[in-house]
Amino acid sequence: MADRLTAREAAALVTDVLEVRPPTATEDPSGDGPLGWAGYAESRTRAAARTGERESVVWGTADIGGRRAVLVSFEFRFLGGSLGRRTGDLLEEAYAHARAERLPLVSLIATGGSRMQEGMIALTQLQRVARASALTRAAGLPQLAVVRDPTTGGGWATLGAGADVVLALPGAQVGFAGSRVRPPDADPSAYTAEGQLAAGQIDAIVPADRLRPALSRWLRLLTGGTEDPAPGGTPVPPPLALDGAYGTAATGWEAVRRARAPHRPRAGAYLDAWFDERADLHGDRCGGTDPGMICGFGLRDGRVVAYAAQAGTATRPAGYRAAARLIRLADRLGIPVLTLVDTPGAANDAEAERTGAGAAIAEVFAAVASVRVPVTTLVIGEGGSGGALALAAPGNTWVTPDSYFSVIAPELAAAILKRDPSETPATADQLRLRPRDLVELGLVRGIVARAE
Repeated sequence: MADRLTAREAAALVTDVLEVRPPTATEDPSGDGPLGWAGYAESRTRAAARTGERESVVWGTADIGGRRAVLVSFEFRFLGGSLGRRTGDLLEEAYAHARAERLPLVSLIATGGSRMQEGMIALTQLQRVARASALTRAAGLPQLAVVRDPTTGGGWATLGAGADVVLALPGAQVGFAGSRVRPPDADPSAYTAEGQLAAGQIDAIVPADRLRPALSRWLRLLTGGTEDPAPGGTPVPPPLALDGAYGTAATGWEAVRRARAPHRPRAGAYLDAWFDERADLHGDRCGGTDPGMICGFGLRDGRVVAYAAQAGTATRPAGYRAAARLIRLADRLGIPVLTLVDTPGAANDAEAERTGAGAAIAEVFAAVASVRVPVTTLVIGEGGSGGALALAAPGNTWVTPDSYFSVIAPELAAAILKRDPSETPATADQLRLRPRDLVELGLVRGIVARAE
């Protein structure tokens, strides 16, 4: 079990300066609450004496690594960090202040869920929080969450899982179902930060002593966009081809073989070379991860750029959903996007179909088609069919010398056309998939030069 910090201890871990806002909501005049729950008033009084707080959350404005933010921190010792009517008042105030001052909102969560003693009144606070979060999202302001131990129930389903970036303390209990309401035979690992990371529900597990630099980096990256992104924004230039890239391929089949060469530079090398600093998002928020899709935000010459990069494998539905998530977030924050294409195609096994390959690819096509910020694409290896095209920016796609882009892999084209496998090289030529062919056909803007 992770160490349980008080609200102020958790805040002190990440803030250089915190100005706590005193509650403006009045005390509940009804004594034992809206349900007349016997002993509720006494429980609140004891919780206040024990914690020094008037409610289960405190909030204020904070300085985190030189970036101003609204900070919300939960006090678990106050009735289990539960959400009641006054908690909803405080959270609504925090969100409203973030919008008024155009500040990102950071939540340090530790809660057991809704407050039983207030019944449905407590549960409906989740609707208030969801609306406040939606308004803040619509205002183009980032939301970050740190899930502490425990983070369960509605607090996880609103402030936690609903944040743009979710970090977790090691060993924290994380899940919608609290420890006392889970099935007796449930796998306990599913309700941990580590289990949620494996399922693509959180972005990273960060030790307590690394939280401040981690949040500082994310705030630096997520607040680097424009407040009002316009369709005419300036796209970022494509990266140059890395050492190891070949010259012009003489034939289509040679282009395919070069793109498939095991020693060819891959997405990780391109991202590391192009960005001065970067941080990856993780997972699709639907229970899946795909290591073959690398998404995140980075700094390039002082400019923040979002990236979605295929890493040379057949892209799985979770990878496409993660890319769509990244593109939509970048669009909302006014941050330009770089996509790197490198895949033999979308994964086509039975599991990929069962987990929604078509719908996931459609998400990416829709995200790219509707995005307001500029998108730049570089094909760095294989460009296999629609699974690659989904990430390509119409009118602003470039290619490296050791790449190809094709309607389908030459082997599959030959099979569909009922040709002998020996005709695959000739079929590759007919498909006109080489970089120079793509330029001549007007499908890409150009072939990038090799980096010096």
